[in-house]
Amino acid sequence: MAQGGSASICFNPFSLDGRNAVVTGGGRGIGRACAQVLARAGARVAVVSRTATQLEETVELIRAAGVGEAYACPCDLGDTAQIEGLLANLNELWPGEGPHVLVNNAAISPYVKGAEQMTDEEWSHILRVNLDSAFNLSRALGSLMLDRGRGAIVNVTSVAADRALARLAAYSASKAALGSLTRTMAAEWAQRGVRVNAVAPAYIATEMTSELQKRDKLRTWVEDRTPMGRFGEPEEVAHAILFLASNAASYITGTTLYVDGGWTAV
Repeated sequence: MAQGGSASICFNPFSLDGRNAVVTGGGRGIGRACAQVLARAGARVAVVSRTATQLEETVELIRAAGVGEAYACPCDLGDTAQIEGLLANLNELWPGEGPHVLVNNAAISPYVKGAEQMTDEEWSHILRVNLDSAFNLSRALGSLMLDRGRGAIVNVTSVAADRALARLAAYSASKAALGSLTRTMAAEWAQRGVRVNAVAPAYIATEMTSELQKRDKLRTWVEDRTPMGRFGEPEEVAHAILFLASNAASYITGTTLYVDGGWTAV
């Protein structure tokens, strides 16, 4: 009880109660962890990826926890026509309301080769999924947020946007461009109530890094290169995303939060 007999006010700035969130790449790894964390914070979460079975697994995990709501929205974000279908599905899911939070997490890195060896198709494939889809969704869903005068977008970039990682030219370029897009949209939309930020993970223990983790020499290189001496966990990135999506970060826009175990500090 506060002084004077008035009841104390309980307020959780990390709560997403009553908000709708879209998480791309939500079928596994960082995206799955993010969907679970946002749902636990009270959000209704639409999880998006190409693989329906993985999405259903994410949705079942959320429903089994008994906190938040989740919906599977299969979509190949590299296909413009399917993105149009996704937008229609979201409109049916939340008619007249749309999302309050967008997490652009979907990314691929299927080609590990020198820049001079990359084909036009390989370059375009990575930028289409990692960069173009994030722009297309931010433009479409961000417009709804701007109309409402409220919203938060969190883009998942990478330490590769700022540090050279050999044989990952297209992936690194896509993440650097996404970081620049983050700052530009943040500056354009700040006075209209929509915040745009990014998280930049280093090496996280996900399916994308599973082969690297199995190879002793490469795993040891990552661990030795990282001041904290280990791979990060998906939940550690998800918690940073929750922070940036919530009212706890209400005066933060246009920034990149490095979730990298100290990678960019040295």
